[in-house]
Amino acid sequence: METLLKMDKVCAAYGQSQVLWDIDLDVERGGALALIGRNGVGKTTLLRTIMGVQKTTKGRVQFDGADVTEAKPHERSRAGIGFVPQGRHVFPHLTVEENLQSGLSALTGRGKGLIGKGIPEHIYDLFPKLLQIRHRKAGVLSGGEQQQLAIGRALAGQPKLLLLDEPTEGIQPNVVQQIEDALRRVRTELGVTIVIVEQYLDFAWSFADDYCVLMRGRTVRQGRTAQESAADVAHLVNV
Repeated sequence: METLLKMDKVCAAYGQSQVLWDIDLDVERGGALALIGRNGVGKTTLLRTIMGVQKTTKGRVQFDGADVTEAKPHERSRAGIGFVPQGRHVFPHLTVEENLQSGLSALTGRGKGLIGKGIPEHIYDLFPKLLQIRHRKAGVLSGGEQQQLAIGRALAGQPKLLLLDEPTEGIQPNVVQQIEDALRRVRTELGVTIVIVEQYLDFAWSFADDYCVLMRGRTVRQGRTAQESAADVAHLVNV
């Protein structure tokens, strides 16, 4: 399989406090990787480092064959990395439709006329609820609706890689299933590679091909979900 994202001995820190230590990670094109571990072990920081929001202090990040270690977040977005942060962070005073339109900015410089085509139809196909509520302000939506909107906004930029930070957190079980079904289609129909931070191991194992366990800012175990059960790994993350 071809590698889409490669991290080589990546370190990251907040001021004098180092959070990530010598992270080696290979994400296959078209695959899905689950990052798991207890709270505070560096999972969110790792996603932020991939996105360029958090700078690397050491090591290299390669995306789609190019070295993006020094690239800014908007440059990585335009290169094809989409990010759905924990807590969703939708624009509360904008409508659903306006939020989705804001995601089109990632298409800048990627091809003549892409932005002008508007919101891709497949987003409303993946999340029919968003079409029904497209004129509502995002701030009045439920948590599940906001999560669908946040994912839809990231997909509007037509990413090659989608980073998801705790997409099931605080979401009702029936909506979790809708999101899981949509993400499966994102992989199979759109060919988008996914890296997901997830505490709910059953969800991670049902969705991801590979897993990576973080502990104290280091990768301590990696493998294929088909070859190990969630129970085999649960003791490492104490969840």
